[in-house]
Amino acid sequence: MQELVQFVQTQLKALEDPEKAQKMAAYMKTDMPFYGVQKPQRAEIYKQIKKQFPLTQREAYEEAILALWHLPHREEKYTALYILGKYKRMVSLDSLPLYERLIREGAWWDFVDEIVGQAINPIHLKHRQTLRSTLDDWIEDDDFWIRRAAILSQLKHKKETNTQQLFYYCLRCCHEKEFFIRKAIGWALREYSKHAPEAVMAFLLEHQDKLSGLSFREGARLLKKNGIMS
Repeated sequence: MQELVQFVQTQLKALEDPEKAQKMAAYMKTDMPFYGVQKPQRAEIYKQIKKQFPLTQREAYEEAILALWHLPHREEKYTALYILGKYKRMVSLDSLPLYERLIREGAWWDFVDEIVGQAINPIHLKHRQTLRSTLDDWIEDDDFWIRRAAILSQLKHKKETNTQQLFYYCLRCCHEKEFFIRKAIGWALREYSKHAPEAVMAFLLEHQDKLSGLSFREGARLLKKNGIMS
């Protein structure tokens, strides 16, 4: 793992751009340091990681993620999340405690949404019944990032979305004033409206008085754009 860490740090350091680093930190509204290495440049580093550091055992997979996650710069943590999702064979219920830990520690949308998209979504799709009790606990969790993860846990499930579960989670959190919860509700409903427009429209109209304006607008955006909802 030390070789992996050294490789990543050396590569990022070589591309360091203080001016971009300042802008990236301002955009993310964080005091966490950046190297100033943007996504296209990081993609080249990722290609080399895949070639030079094959991870065939779960212990090594999780160790690599944590080794990079514990480094101070945000791009190092982004690299940890690249490994998290790229080694798809390792993405499973066995690593769910790690993913939950990263959501809690990451506590910002760029980290949380990546973890949900790369790990929670596919695990939920494959193990819907097994994961249900965990997600039911998550939607009641004190940490709103965990609740956001539960709301977004079916974002890529398309027609395989459990409609009742999605709508239940939206209603459980619809009273909240937290922007990232309201946005997540709207995002989840908007995405599902691509595949079940009538169901989403009915839900929005029935619960318009409960949903925040943001959640309602986001959820209805495609329905209105496509002339399904006035």
